[in-house]
Amino acid sequence: MSTSTIKHPDHIEGVHRPGRWLALSVLVLAVLLVAVDATVLGLATPFLSEDLKPSGTQLLWIGDVYSFVIAGLLVSMGSLGDRIGRKKLLLIGATAFGAVSVLNAYATSPEMMIVARALLGVAGATLMPSTLALIRNLFHDPRERSLAIGIWGAMASAGAAVGPVVGGFLLEHFWWGSVFLINLPVMAVLVLVGIKMIPESKNPNPGPWDLPSVMLSLVGLIGIVYAIKELASHGLSVDAGVAALLGAAALTWFVRRQLTLPAPLLDMRLFRHRGFSGAVLADLLTILGLSGLVFFLSQFFQLVQGRQPLEAGLAELPAAVGAVTAGLIAGLVARRFSVRSVVAGGLAAVGLSLAVLTTIDQNTDYPLLGAALLVVGVGAGFAFTVTADVILSSVPKDQAGSASAVSETAYELGAALGIAVLGSIVTGVYRDFATPAGVSSDIASAAHESLGGAVEASGALAPDTATALVSAAQEAFVDGLRIAAGVGATVLLATAVAAWFLLRGQKLEDGVEH
Repeated sequence: MSTSTIKHPDHIEGVHRPGRWLALSVLVLAVLLVAVDATVLGLATPFLSEDLKPSGTQLLWIGDVYSFVIAGLLVSMGSLGDRIGRKKLLLIGATAFGAVSVLNAYATSPEMMIVARALLGVAGATLMPSTLALIRNLFHDPRERSLAIGIWGAMASAGAAVGPVVGGFLLEHFWWGSVFLINLPVMAVLVLVGIKMIPESKNPNPGPWDLPSVMLSLVGLIGIVYAIKELASHGLSVDAGVAALLGAAALTWFVRRQLTLPAPLLDMRLFRHRGFSGAVLADLLTILGLSGLVFFLSQFFQLVQGRQPLEAGLAELPAAVGAVTAGLIAGLVARRFSVRSVVAGGLAAVGLSLAVLTTIDQNTDYPLLGAALLVVGVGAGFAFTVTADVILSSVPKDQAGSASAVSETAYELGAALGIAVLGSIVTGVYRDFATPAGVSSDIASAAHESLGGAVEASGALAPDTATALVSAAQEAFVDGLRIAAGVGATVLLATAVAAWFLLRGQKLEDGVEH
């Protein structure tokens, strides 16, 4: 054996590691599944409500607790993977994800369902940062790694759009629990292939895992996400104010603690790197635009244009196609032109597509909507993939888990903010519509809660009055959607300008790591 092989095993194995693409295919399947699980429940909610009969508050918790827990634990789990080993954490998380999916599928009460969704969130939080950090270890050639991150990013972006399609298909053929049981075969493959093909990696000098920091990040992030969702659902309230203050205080304390610890859970000094901070900001706002748009167009297709769940899911597929295609070539394009032109261009594409949606009405033909979704997918695929590459490339390899967790937290917060901030605009405009004459106060109150509520409440009215109520509600929803699209467009276009300056001089690595 040559001395160069002895000296640089990482270099040789990293570039030519056998089975690395098979290992990647399993890792990205896990990411797709975690992303799908965040959106697939939306379509199943009516069936689940009929079976478990949850209260309105319980139904909100069933829908939200998964993303709350994931957002709250990502940083802690990324750091834990750096310490105990990312492969070990991934395999533990995959096994738990499969087992808890069964608990979700066969839940017999709302309380059991809430607990099961929270546990699924804990398992999901172990999977996502581990997958991105392991890619950093599997692919030592920066060009190969850019392609691998592109595939990973494409799956993460596509998951939000694939969820409604998968959910629609399963609900038309099976019972609501089937949307969870699809996780089992994928997790079984991940564990079996992962044991053999994925190499272990961790920080060689990690220091202790700081439990007070774990609690502060959990309380802080859950507090902020909860406050945002409360504001979106119910407007200003004491609950939202208390949660926001508690979350902000916990995050401030978390940051101060990290700056004093010799081995912090998250190295805050990473944010002094202009490229890292710019990439995180772009990451968050790209997903804000994508998830907000996909969420509201899903309701628009079903409740305004009258499409069935599967048809509505398929109508959103252009976003997934665009994200996957752009993700695969993002690294090549960023090297051919520049990081800042690809990220700023991607953000501008999402912003301009949202601007186009300010012109829609109830009768807008699908080609315009499909084209807007395709461009949003392409823009998000470029921006999200390149920023993930920048985030991962700008830190030492032993901090890959923590950096991945920052990228993932930006993704989760972006998704929550997109639905919540744009949602509060849609809801605020929607609630002001005038109720037609002859509608009782009880039915009017239900109709003003949501467009779904209006459609359901109209069933108790005479045909003419029901038509007038639904038509007024649909018009108000579309008005809100247009204004939300305008706000989203403004935010994304402003971020594109900011990214142009923040990512100045930023480059993706070239050649091979030694």
